[in-house]
Amino acid sequence: MKALLIIAHGSRRQASNDEVKKIATQIREHGQHDFDMVESAFLELAYPLIPEGIEHCVKSGAKQIVVSPYFLNSGKHVTEDIPEIIADVKAAHPDIIIEVTPHVGSSPIMLDLILQTASGS
Repeated sequence: MKALLIIAHGSRRQASNDEVKKIATQIREHGQHDFDMVESAFLELAYPLIPEGIEHCVKSGAKQIVVSPYFLNSGKHVTEDIPEIIADVKAAHPDIIIEVTPHVGSSPIMLDLILQTASGS
């Protein structure tokens, strides 16, 4: 079983966390992907936290987990905190394949998205 885990920073503002959860739900319902499950988790300030999100995927039967950081910049969270958390989880689950994609903001699609948003398209 293959899982997609979308991870975000987390916020004290529940509506912000709900936006991330909504994205996971929309991807899950979209169906045009090869993931058996799509979930969300947070670095801090909201639940589930990243380790709990991965644990949920494992307990649901995932043997491969693709972690997608929903971050715009490659700051400390992307370059240090998330890799440390993932390393700890990998050590606890050596039989599970856990891959981390580049953060969303690094995608070349972002250029078009910014231009579309700025032009009102």
